[in-house]
Amino acid sequence: MKNLKAVKAKPHAKSNRKADLLANTVEHIDITSFDARPIIKSMGKMSFTSRDLSRAAEIFNTMLKDKSATSILTLAGSTSAGGCMDLYTDLIKHNMVDVVVATGASIVDMDFFEALGFKHYQADSQVDDRELRDLYIDRIYDTYIDEEDLQAVDHTIFKIAETLEPRPYSSREFIHEMGKYLTKHAKKKNSLVQTAYEHGVPIFCPAFTDSSAGFGLVLHQVKNPKKHMSIDSVADFRELTDIKIAAGTTGLLMVGGGVPKNFTQDTVVCAEILGHKDVEMHKYAIQITVADVRDGACSSSTLKEACSWGKVDVAMEQMVFAEAGSVIPLLASDAYHRGHWKKRSRKNWAKLFK
Repeated sequence: MKNLKAVKAKPHAKSNRKADLLANTVEHIDITSFDARPIIKSMGKMSFTSRDLSRAAEIFNTMLKDKSATSILTLAGSTSAGGCMDLYTDLIKHNMVDVVVATGASIVDMDFFEALGFKHYQADSQVDDRELRDLYIDRIYDTYIDEEDLQAVDHTIFKIAETLEPRPYSSREFIHEMGKYLTKHAKKKNSLVQTAYEHGVPIFCPAFTDSSAGFGLVLHQVKNPKKHMSIDSVADFRELTDIKIAAGTTGLLMVGGGVPKNFTQDTVVCAEILGHKDVEMHKYAIQITVADVRDGACSSSTLKEACSWGKVDVAMEQMVFAEAGSVIPLLASDAYHRGHWKKRSRKNWAKLFK
């Protein structure tokens, strides 16, 4: 009888333990609640990363003042889960970003995830990951995600896919459908996906299925083996290149590196391949990264190196070697309070694909 009681009590004990671990939610920073202009200005008189960040902020503001420039935000890594989610939404809401290119995880596992009412949680990075697996808790360094919630996202992606005409879609098209879905079903109203949908800002995820979306889309194809929708990554490349050709002057704010960084830079070369010899390199470029430049990997290649490939001009570029979550709030708050975004017209690049 004692053993039977112990067995019966175990699920309850696990439930309590999981609740204890998922007790402290991550709170996303509000760049409008503080004014970073004084510290950014002071950093300009310092050295090392401080001065690099100050120059990056100056370049970003110069880009916002340039009424002809299209601003492209690229996202890789986990800053959205770590507390910068509302920051990126504010960049769109306040007309500082015209296009987003991101990893699938940033858009689906983090932003769309919270839009459906789920949360990220603060955690101690020194934990027993075997216990976390047993409790169905996923870990990103010192951030927790409830795997059961994440699987609900997988099934929501499946549900959206089931409503669509069976044909190839660019990730931009599918994320547009995700934004439309959120206008009716969102629990959190200021997600990046929904805000971009409402403001005509296209979002591209060139490796879209490398995320929770992948699981939902696999389920969709298994359920519909002869008649299903699919994601066309070549269409992504073509559409983003179409924006580059139409935009002319462009600037990049790159958080991390990875596929979004190289994919966006490559649009200049792609335009040349398509016969547009007059397409200019990205005029403005900022990259915030901790990637080491010595291993030759693309994520760590400097912006000056990208110039040799014909991708980025070197006159207005700045590398900032720092953990992005600690510096992007300062850069974004500085830009918000300087207010150059108030005089920009919205580009509404989504209209290019209607």
